[in-house]
Amino acid sequence: MKAPVRFTLFSVCAAAALSVASSYAQDNEFSQPPKVLVIFREYTKPGKSGSLHEKSESAFVKAMVAAKWSVNYIGMESQSGPNRTLFVTGYESFAAWEKDNANQAKNAALSAANDRAWVTDGDLLASTDGSALAFRPDISHPGSDIELANIRYFDISVFKIKPGKGREWVELNKIYIDGYTKAAPEVNWAGYESMYGANNGGEFLIIQPLKSLSEVDKGFTDSKKFSDAVGEAGMKRLHELEASCIESVQENLFHFNPKMSYPSEHFKTVDAGFWAPKPAAAPKPAVAAPAKPQ
Repeated sequence: MKAPVRFTLFSVCAAAALSVASSYAQDNEFSQPPKVLVIFREYTKPGKSGSLHEKSESAFVKAMVAAKWSVNYIGMESQSGPNRTLFVTGYESFAAWEKDNANQAKNAALSAANDRAWVTDGDLLASTDGSALAFRPDISHPGSDIELANIRYFDISVFKIKPGKGREWVELNKIYIDGYTKAAPEVNWAGYESMYGANNGGEFLIIQPLKSLSEVDKGFTDSKKFSDAVGEAGMKRLHELEASCIESVQENLFHFNPKMSYPSEHFKTVDAGFWAPKPAAAPKPAVAAPAKPQ
């Protein structure tokens, strides 16, 4: 989320898709997908990402900490595609999102701190955008229980579906869900439909949480198991549906960045080393070598 007062694109919009996150709880443990997902994207100028962006984003985090804000967000940086950072927040409803925005707008100290942070952050950015999405359980696979505090990556696929092909899209997802339930039941993903934003209307996000990139390697073996479980006829139908209903698809990888995140205390309890790292110790002053005898 990164302070909803920043989402002024169209009455505060932003989005993408967490897979197993539930940031609408007060001390959220991110154990279930939120019903509404909000994400704000920042595209950095060349040479303005890395530690420079981390430093500017820390001002927003400090503002939320000072306000003791109850709604949290996760920042994640792209590992593929254009250089960009996503700030992701989940809500139990669109009304809850509206309430959070209104509460922040009424908090003069928080609003002022965010305005000051924007001055520095804005100089680093080429552009920003956002959208809001609704959870779709019919295109999601819960898999095994996920502790989001232990997740380090999101694999996010954006599907653009052809007009009038919603039924085929749901059928396609059912084949994947049934196949992975048999072949690799531990695999987890969540599906969201874009409701507001530049690309809303027939756009869906499928997000898979990853503890490490070794799970990508495992995915090749899982794909073979999936094909075997679905069978020849099922794979034929799957390919027919893909050709029929999918207009385009893009897949990218994002890595969580704790320095750009405002996680709940639960996250810090689960993995303080990652979510609440101790600041680096100041270098010790150099000790002068004893003078050599003349």
